Amino acid sequence: MDTSLALLGEAVGKLHLPSVIKAFIYLGAGYIFARMIGFALKRWLKGVVSIHNTKLLSRIAFYLIFGLFTVSAMWELGFNLQVLLGAAGIFTVALGFASQTSASNLISGIFLLSERPFQIDDTIKVGDTVGEVISIDLLSVKLRTFDNLFVRIPNETLIKSEITTLTMFPIRRLDLLLGVAYKENLENVRDILLEIADKNPHCLDNPKPQFFVKDFGSSSVDIQFSVWAKQEGLFKTRTNILMEIKNVFEKRGIEIPFPHITLTDNRTTPAPPFITEDVSGSPEQTAKPE
Repeated sequence: MDTSLALLGEAVGKLHLPSVIKAFIYLGAGYIFARMIGFALKRWLKGVVSIHNTKLLSRIAFYLIFGLFTVSAMWELGFNLQVLLGAAGIFTVALGFASQTSASNLISGIFLLSERPFQIDDTIKVGDTVGEVISIDLLSVKLRTFDNLFVRIPNETLIKSEITTLTMFPIRRLDLLLGVAYKENLENVRDILLEIADKNPHCLDNPKPQFFVKDFGSSSVDIQFSVWAKQEGLFKTRTNILMEIKNVFEKRGIEIPFPHITLTDNRTTPAPPFITEDVSGSPEQTAKPE
């Protein structure tokens, strides 16, 4: 280590202004050329592979090309391979002690890239966080939530957590939980719901809608009506169907009950005491005769 530091100090002492200028030219030209190659690679791979793989390959190309130009700049400054390897060894040891968590995230990121449980533009759920994937990096994954918040989740957390990819498949099932009054004919309610689903252009015919009686609640018969719809505009479809169900139920006279609470006053007023007077004229309180 002492030898490497000595060689590094000797190389720094031999720097000259023309060499420094050439090194900066190498770095600038390398950065511009690497950006151009990365951009061209994105355009060439567009539509051929997934967005995730396109970004990954373009980043790899950028870092490789810029790394080669950086090595050339270091050679121009007078650094030899032995010095570079020695400095890299020192940096690696220091980095290993200082960033154990980053190393764990890096390894987890490699597993995520190889397993690919989700891609960019997918909507995922991690714990209580739901958002759209906007970036998959080696250390973390970036999400944009539905209320436009930026969330960064370390890769190690993703590896250890349960991930639900909400946009993996093109269709989803909407489970609508409803309640109708006990006086209603359930077969009639079922036919009305199937009619609503049949007229809605967003509800799919295959798989078919399903009607279930879940339970007898305290104030209603609890039912579940499940329909299948395309992934695009899923929440809008759910809202439209619920609005249609409420409007049709009101027109057809189907009651959607709500819990009723009756408050009673259980307090009792005690009877007043029976008061008599004794012969001396002083009041005397006795129990009321039965």
